[in-house]
Amino acid sequence: MKTPLLSHAQLLQLKRWNTPTIYNGWEQITARNVASDGFNLEETCDLMPHMGPMVGYAVTVVIEPSNPKHRQSNPHAWSEYRRYVANVAGPKIIVVQDLDKPRVVGSFWGEVNSNIHRALGAVGTITDGAVRDLDEMNNAGFKALARRLCVGHAFSHPVRWNCEVEAFGRKVQPGDLVHADKHGFLVIPAEDQERLLEAASFMDANERSTLIAAARSATGRSTDEILAQLDAAGRAFAAARDKFFSKF
Repeated sequence: MKTPLLSHAQLLQLKRWNTPTIYNGWEQITARNVASDGFNLEETCDLMPHMGPMVGYAVTVVIEPSNPKHRQSNPHAWSEYRRYVANVAGPKIIVVQDLDKPRVVGSFWGEVNSNIHRALGAVGTITDGAVRDLDEMNNAGFKALARRLCVGHAFSHPVRWNCEVEAFGRKVQPGDLVHADKHGFLVIPAEDQERLLEAASFMDANERSTLIAAARSATGRSTDEILAQLDAAGRAFAAARDKFFSKF
């Protein structure tokens, strides 16, 4: 398990912004491909958008609710898996790979499991499968990004955990930092975490003080004046960005 690089206070500050804003900061500091790395490649469904963003370290588990044999092969899996979850530093986001995808037949999540994971320090889940008991999960304060809703749990059972998983086209390692909201999720590699808060904060402020400010002061101006103002704001935005990130 990776050692968390950011303090709880820093994670709470990252939670102030939506995931696209975090991406805007991340793309300035990462060596990764910002067109294909880091974020989900398939559409997610945020079932609790009113909860806003969630941020935490990935706890990983693989399930296959269609297969009853997993319950027979390891009847103690739930206890062993919960012990793994309990021993990971929080806040935690449970990332679930459902081997039944795309034919999802049962849910790992419901009223009972969300309350159990909340007690173990998890703030929510990203599951490539289904979720049920939506109102009860809301009452537990447990956020979920999922593929869809469903009725039953079928033969839901932990198959393996503390391993690499793939959800919505994105591979996730245990301990990866994850930021997620109604837009999707971003997996931030260890080498980018220390600078992420400063980068996201700057990019948000830079947008607001240049391009957004110019756009919102367009009332009463001619089209030529608006376009000239936007061009000037764009230059100011780029200059401030390049100067700030030249130190990284």
